[in-house]
Order: sequence, then structure tokens, then C-alpha cells
Amino acid sequence: MAKDRAAEPAEQDEPSNGPVGKGRPTPSRKEAQAAKAQPLVGGNLDRSAKKAQRVKMAETRERARVGMMQGDERYLTARDKGPQRRYIRDYVDARFSVGEFLIPVMLVVLLMTFLPAQWQIASMLAIWLYLGISIIDAIFLGLRLRKKLSDKFGADKVQSGSRWYAAMRAFQFRMLRVPKPQVKRLQFPE
Repeated sequence: MAKDRAAEPAEQDEPSNGPVGKGRPTPSRKEAQAAKAQPLVGGNLDRSAKKAQRVKMAETRERARVGMMQGDERYLTARDKGPQRRYIRDYVDARFSVGEFLIPVMLVVLLMTFLPAQWQIASMLAIWLYLGISIIDAIFLGLRLRKKLSDKFGADKVQSGSRWYAAMRAFQFRMLRVPKPQVKRLQFPE
């Protein structure tokens, strides 16, 4: 047995056919991180290529902005796409909404806070009254639209959130709505 043990180390010391070790020193952490480093944005483009890329992206964004403002389906957000949303936008844009004048009324109330106390109290009551009327108008708008949508598209096919979409559009200034209104006042969709 002792002879077998003595023979074993001699067999292990013999060189093998494959390479031993990796054949190079271990890189330091700094070297390894430098080898992995990549630019966060851009890549290896020269100045003229970067400038051309920026111009192309700006043109694409401008085309998308104009398309969205005009109501082109290709450029609309998921929230605004579809025939039901177009119908809602046209219906809201055709009517006069109480809520679209809420911001100017609030500005007047803010200016009235500089007046004597009795005017301040009256202005606060007026703004709360106007806000209540605006909310009631939005509720009636939603109920009317739900009925019109169910008549036109079918009661089981009305998109969820349609009433909220209509109310939020009704509370915006007409000139600041996106997409821009495609119908004139009192020109209701069929």
C-alpha cells in the first residue's frame, strides 16, 4: 500500500496534453471595468451623423405632433384612438360646456381676494357654486353620451372610461384641446 501511495504523486506530476492555467495574468478590477465600458447613448457616430440623426428625429416628432393635433389616427395616443373617442371629441367640441370657463372664473375669484372681506366671501361662494354647476353639467354630458354611444355602437361595445374622457375634455379650453376640435360649435355628430 505504501508503494501505491508513492506512485500516485508521480503520475499526477506528469504534464497533460492541454494548457495549464489561463496563460495570462488576472486583470485588475480597473482594467476589467474599462474593458466593459460602453457609451450610454449614441454609439460611435461622427458629428455629421449625429446631427443628421437629430434632424431626422426632430422631423419625425414634428410630423407626429401635427398629425396628433389634426386628429390623424396614426399619431394619436392610445387614449384618443378609435371611432368612439372621435365621436366623443366631436360631440364635446360641438357643445358649450360650463366647465371650459372654470379657469377664467377662478382667476377672477383670485383677484377678488384682494377686495374687502364681504366680496371675498361672495367670490368664494360663487366659485363653489360655479364648480358645482360644472360638475353637474359634466355628469349630464356623460349620461347623454353614454346613451348616444350605446345607440350608435351598441350597449355592450361602449368603451369604459368614455364618460370620464368626455368630462375631462369638456373642462379644457376649446383652443387648448388636443387633438384640436374638428367640428364647429353646434355641429353635432350624427
